Amino acid sequence: MFTKNEGTVDRVLRVVVGLALIAGYFLYPEGSYSGLFLLGIIPLVTGLLGSCPLYSIFGISTCPMKK
Repeated sequence: MFTKNEGTVDRVLRVVVGLALIAGYFLYPEGSYSGLFLLGIIPLVTGLLGSCPLYSIFGISTCPMKK
């Protein structure tokens, strides 16, 4: 579907950050900024898919070079 443009470390960090933000929403739902925790869905999804639309726009890739 999309071209893979994220390396392993990038993907792991995105999934961890995404899960942490989503967990923050459930741990502190009555906070004034609790809706911002749901933005964790974005790095979670891009980390699971291995493709970042912004990386595609700017021509960035963190995948290892193929030999």
